[in-house]
Amino acid sequence: MRISLMATCLVDAMFPDVGRATVGLLRRLGHRVEVPAEQTCCGQMHLNTGYGPRALGVVRHHVTAFAGAEVVVAPSASCVASVRHGHAALARAAGEPGLAAEAEALGARTHELSELLVDVLGVTEVGAWYPHRVTWHPTCHSLRLLQVGDRPRRLLEAVEDLELVELPGAEQCCGFGGTFALKNPAVSSAMLDDKVRHVLDSGAAVCSAGDSSCLMQIGGGLTRRSSPVRTVHLAEILASSR
Repeated sequence: MRISLMATCLVDAMFPDVGRATVGLLRRLGHRVEVPAEQTCCGQMHLNTGYGPRALGVVRHHVTAFAGAEVVVAPSASCVASVRHGHAALARAAGEPGLAAEAEALGARTHELSELLVDVLGVTEVGAWYPHRVTWHPTCHSLRLLQVGDRPRRLLEAVEDLELVELPGAEQCCGFGGTFALKNPAVSSAMLDDKVRHVLDSGAAVCSAGDSSCLMQIGGGLTRRSSPVRTVHLAEILASSR
């Protein structure tokens, strides 16, 4: 299958290894991966903070950049949620039905990594080896907008020598929420404290998730506590091998 990678701003700028892991994993599974050079931001930040009119041009550019894509994958549930649930609605509200139709079609072809692997490619065993004790943080967008369910857990449970342990209060937000963490730092920090405590209580050596943004937030909290627990994206675990 020909798969286009939607790298996302955060991965491109701060966590390039997540993008490399996604490409490496899919190529190992026998698929052709392309990275459209024209891609930029999906506009999630604009949409989430109420700048809809300014996001419209970003949406139009995103639709153009991925117009020829057979299937699109992103190692980010929040960005996929933006593409799938925000783009077409914004275009309709702006009185652009043609753009809305294109955005809706592209959204239907755009998948978060675990969705792509389990639902589209039909695999849960990807040949990974990761001899560590791991706990899984289900991010808010993956839970509430994409409803990925147990797909990530099924993938992790199939990884050789990986011990998956429960995360107390798993469905509670980590407190990041994009600009929420900047506008409401006290509330965000309190939520993060709860999440970090739960990660430590799990006894895991690694906390994994499907969004680099949440892992950045949790990783920062762990670092400030001088904890040896690491944050590792799902793509990096699934791409690992002996």
